[in-house]
Amino acid sequence: MPRFTFHRLWAIVLKEFIQMKRDRVTFGIMIGIPLMQLMMFGFAINSDPRHLPAALRVADQGPFARTLVQALRTSDYFAFVHETSDEAEAQRLLQLGDVQFVINIPADFTRQLLRGERPTVLIEADATDPAATGPALAAVNALAATVFNRDLPGPLARLRAKDGPVDFRVHAHYNPENITQFNVVPGLMGVVLTMTMVIITALAITRERERGTMENLLATPVRPFEVIVGKILPYIVVGYIQVSLILVAAHFVFDVPMVGSLPLLYVVSLLFIAANLAVGITFSTLAKNQLQAVQMAFFFFLPSILLSGFMFPFRGMPDWAQAVGSCLPNTHFLRIVRGILLKGNGFSEIAPHLWPLLVFLVIAMTIGVKRYRQTLD
Repeated sequence: MPRFTFHRLWAIVLKEFIQMKRDRVTFGIMIGIPLMQLMMFGFAINSDPRHLPAALRVADQGPFARTLVQALRTSDYFAFVHETSDEAEAQRLLQLGDVQFVINIPADFTRQLLRGERPTVLIEADATDPAATGPALAAVNALAATVFNRDLPGPLARLRAKDGPVDFRVHAHYNPENITQFNVVPGLMGVVLTMTMVIITALAITRERERGTMENLLATPVRPFEVIVGKILPYIVVGYIQVSLILVAAHFVFDVPMVGSLPLLYVVSLLFIAANLAVGITFSTLAKNQLQAVQMAFFFFLPSILLSGFMFPFRGMPDWAQAVGSCLPNTHFLRIVRGILLKGNGFSEIAPHLWPLLVFLVIAMTIGVKRYRQTLD
């Protein structure tokens, strides 16, 4: 018998193509994941976010103040969605995450400018995500030198100081030193839980089916909801162990500040863990084998990382990508974790992010229960 023949080689190749054709889920995921990566990296991911929501506190209505505001608008980095005269309201907008910046123009802005005193414009920034605020603040510093060139002609040209006629001072809230670990480490809690909880539970029912133990389970009077909840509860304990390990490392290794209530964080984590476990169980009812279950879990995990605001600024993505990201539980959990740990948010501040997690949990659990089969067919 010859050692190698193209005939036998072609038979093996043909057999693999036939097997691939039969496993349509795997083939679909093999095509879908590259397309998903192409769409997200090509269109959704943006490291230079524009049109960031900002609030205005303008106490001077003079022409120079209006020029400054208009220059900030045309820079494309700021989208002024709120205007307030109350400092407490401005701080609350930052704390809730409704705005990324608060621009404070003082009452004597015009008078100081004409005197050549370089009036101070305070920019308060939500620095929990330094990657989102950095480009906008760099644009402001570049704007300072030229913003009033047209309004300071002739004799007033002397006011064009070398550093610009206006002193922009940035007050970075919640992460004044722009330490990346303060943003990344709390976010890792959502990423780790999503990865482990979905993959582990996605294998739950498919493993029972492949090992042949599903027959024994189906012979019992256990209801579908009881099976799913029974498989979820042990992994909730595992999820809490992971949360505790991350919090300990965040505090003792990375010195991440923990301003808010840790008991509140633990309570909210239950909702997020359950939502991811429900997704994993749903995948296990859809998959025919463990390989398909893992592939489905990865298909869910990839956008949960890229579109949640963990790796790239959420507000830098186009509207359609933000809409998709807002449907993912990791997006809301990241805001909850960072809000509690870095901002000291309480229940009222995180409430807008709780109901999307609850809705996601109910939908995923409902699909999982309906997909569960009490027969092997």
